[in-house]
Amino acid sequence: MLDPLEIDGSPQVLWRHTAGGPAGAVGTPVFEIDGQAQPAVLRDIRLIEPVLHLPNHVHQRVFEGRFAADDDLALRLVFRTADHDPVVRFKYVLTSRRGRHLTKSTGRDQAQYFTLDWRNLSRVQEIRLAEFQESVHSFCLSELPVKPAEFANQLSLMGPLVLGADAHHTVLAAYEHGSQVPDAFLNFHLHADRRITLAAAKGNYAADTLFSETEPWETIWFQLAAMPGDEAAMAQTYRAFVLDHMSPNTESRKPYIFYNTWAYQERNKWWNGKNFLDSMHQERITQEIEIAHRMGVEVFVLDTGWFEKTGDWRVNTARFPDGLASIKRQLDAYGMKLGLWFDNAAAVSSHILAAHPDCIASDGVHPPTPNPVWETEPAYRMCLASPYWKAFADELIRLVREVGVTYFKWDAIGQYGCSDPRHQHGGPHNTPAERADCYAFEMGRAMTRIVDRLCAACPQAIVDFDITEGGRYVGLGFLAAGKYFLINNGPYYPNFDVPYDWQTATTWSNLFVYPGQARPRVCRQPLGFDKWIPSVLFLTHYLPDEPAASQEVNLASLILGQNGIWGDLLAVSDAGVARFARTLGLYKQVRDDITRADPVRHGAVGGSPEVHEKIHPATGRGVVVIFAAAAGRYVYITENRVATTWVSPQQTPVRLDPEGRAVLECTFAKPGAQVVFFGARE
Repeated sequence: MLDPLEIDGSPQVLWRHTAGGPAGAVGTPVFEIDGQAQPAVLRDIRLIEPVLHLPNHVHQRVFEGRFAADDDLALRLVFRTADHDPVVRFKYVLTSRRGRHLTKSTGRDQAQYFTLDWRNLSRVQEIRLAEFQESVHSFCLSELPVKPAEFANQLSLMGPLVLGADAHHTVLAAYEHGSQVPDAFLNFHLHADRRITLAAAKGNYAADTLFSETEPWETIWFQLAAMPGDEAAMAQTYRAFVLDHMSPNTESRKPYIFYNTWAYQERNKWWNGKNFLDSMHQERITQEIEIAHRMGVEVFVLDTGWFEKTGDWRVNTARFPDGLASIKRQLDAYGMKLGLWFDNAAAVSSHILAAHPDCIASDGVHPPTPNPVWETEPAYRMCLASPYWKAFADELIRLVREVGVTYFKWDAIGQYGCSDPRHQHGGPHNTPAERADCYAFEMGRAMTRIVDRLCAACPQAIVDFDITEGGRYVGLGFLAAGKYFLINNGPYYPNFDVPYDWQTATTWSNLFVYPGQARPRVCRQPLGFDKWIPSVLFLTHYLPDEPAASQEVNLASLILGQNGIWGDLLAVSDAGVARFARTLGLYKQVRDDITRADPVRHGAVGGSPEVHEKIHPATGRGVVVIFAAAAGRYVYITENRVATTWVSPQQTPVRLDPEGRAVLECTFAKPGAQVVFFGARE
């Protein structure tokens, strides 16, 4: 499929996906402009820019047509496609020669982005990415069949993906934004005749937003895919799209092994009675790097405390006398990357705050209060939907060039927090509630702009957005630029109704911070994302602590794609370090196949057995991991044919059946994990 789209511009259809038939016809968008609904029925549609070829083998085309009923208005259609990929990314750009306003005559957003006629599709499904499950204290994926009664009652779906299928074809529609269910900024509205309309719900624009040819108004990105085959085939195709063609920032898609210092910083606080930052110093970090290198870590991340103050992000020379220069040389010698922690705060005495005092996140009425950031100078939260976004992006670029950091852990960014009328999310004529919603909508787009600006200047950069708490910008929006830091320590005592006093506590608030089987079970729950979104985009940290049985289950879990380690590296024995080195060495031989392989799950997480098969069907390479919560014998036959060489650190018996599938016969004397790498060699 070289070109999956055709442009129509008629009153009913703006453009159509060539593989989708009637279900792939994209209905005309409608915007309220100066108090009147204006359908974007276009004339004189033409290509207005040369085709742009992006680094991820994606081609961008920009068309423009004038509104047939109002020659002052024009709509640009921006498409991104890749050869032989049925997923089309698209957005719209509104312009006006004389300057016009987007309005809200009902007090609510009045933008309908597209309508799809799915009368011929018998099965419809909503796919959610941002359902926060309290039992694991994590966002998880949900797939929800849409009942005929929901169409009949004209309900709405949050998505961000909806899927429709008949006996022969499947169509998928999605939008690139984010928020926690049920806090929707866009909705798929269901019609009784089985049409579906994607429309703005709140915050997509501020009332009376001016747009012109010099200051156009842009929608977010949308997606449409259509192809022969069933829902499973679409999931495989979409997963490959997210991996290969959704983001031009391709470094974020690579399966590196990460280590982060934060777990020991927390242990030092709660178990050793020290401060969070007591371990953040040259001697300790140098020793940790030595162990991390021996284990096979590739990205070494210094969490909070490496800096003097937030905002300016200068290295704390009291802790690192040469400003991380020797740390960087040590990492370079081992071929490891440097990662650092950031948030969007600016310290009271920082230069960046002095240059942007009007960009502090506030309600525009009451003076905001600065608060200490992890035992460093008090700081203000900054509004990302303001000119501050560009200054922050440029600060990150400076750090790449001066310090050598290429991995950025971006923490503590809640979706809400600013209604100041001086910023870029509404003015004095808008209500505080509207400005707050517009900030919540725009801050996610600002985050993406920051990452894209950073990666355009420094293509080797990777940005993880920490979504370890609820109320974060979670969805497809940020994945178009970076990846997620999914689970910190999992649930707190209050998640299970266990009383906990946050103000007077002297013990760790999290339950799952110990070695053993429990923490990995929690961390594996969100692997359900891997059906649609590759698990390599959901960094989760596992523990290296002894005993060996705990190390094995943590290793078996992290190689399924979450790829993170943290803990007390200096306390790990030489045998434990060697165990990590061996397993990760085998993993690295086949990790690209694992990353590309669609997941096969047999059994529930925490059950017996719980099997994860990640075998690339074209190569037979990859891994099978079997977890058991009870002692006994378990047999598993792979769905895919496998490579004829394999290695199992636990010596799991393997044979091939006549079809080339692997038969694994696992015996567990106690709960644990067994791993077989196919295509790897000792």
